[in-house]
Amino acid sequence: MIKRTHLRQFLALVETGNFTRAAERLGVAQPTLSAAIAELERMAGTLLFQRERRQVRLTEAGAKLVAHARAIEREFRAAEAAFNDAPAPLSPLRLGVIPSIATTSLALIARALSQIQPMTLSEGTDAELRRKLGEGQIDAIITLLRLEDANRPSVTLLEEGYRLLLPEGHALANAASINARDVASETMIARRSCEILSETSRWFTQRGVRPPFFLRLANDDRCLAMVRAGMGVTTAPQSLVGTGIVAVPLADYDFRRTLGLLTARDRPDLLVSDHPLIIACRAGFS
Repeated sequence: MIKRTHLRQFLALVETGNFTRAAERLGVAQPTLSAAIAELERMAGTLLFQRERRQVRLTEAGAKLVAHARAIEREFRAAEAAFNDAPAPLSPLRLGVIPSIATTSLALIARALSQIQPMTLSEGTDAELRRKLGEGQIDAIITLLRLEDANRPSVTLLEEGYRLLLPEGHALANAASINARDVASETMIARRSCEILSETSRWFTQRGVRPPFFLRLANDDRCLAMVRAGMGVTTAPQSLVGTGIVAVPLADYDFRRTLGLLTARDRPDLLVSDHPLIIACRAGFS
């Protein structure tokens, strides 16, 4: 018979992705946890995790069990709270974000949400976040929306275009639009976090523009600080523009992106219009 202890051990391993960390969270020895998970898999009649050298990944059967385990655990907590005549403590909402979200927007979201509900924040690529969301390691992600996301719990937060970012006072800062050839003599800063980095490189190359590079870095804040300091120019989504930086359209550079909120399939409640997460996201991107 599957017991609550089995499910709590299962969820701890899902959320940490590692036997050592899960055992530490539960306060048990790692061999004890390994034996318990093996026992749960015997009762389930199938493997729930794929064991790798330093982490574990859910199998298809394990992914199906996550939603049921979370629902059962929530009901247990609600029952305990009823007996204690006290509200059940809120579990931290685990939010994942891609690196190219403006830090100012992210700070507003985190501050607004944390004042209402405990939360944890993690960063990763779109692929990494989607995997963790599917495996139940996080509750929601802010990432680029795709056409296929129309069939899953999601909401659009921001639609925007990409621009050429220049320091204030630059000779081209007041231009209504800039041609590719106008950038040929400029020193560029490559944002490695950019989702369309390869498309942008190809766009310039097709127009015969191969400017020198001062910096190639995944840290957007540092890249933007270098633009502000006059060390080069870069392309970026409109929302990344800040103090000391001017955004000017590039002619025929028509790339756009849609940022949205995706939730785990068992957490559609997070997309209700009056949920603190939605309210915080709207405030952060307004």
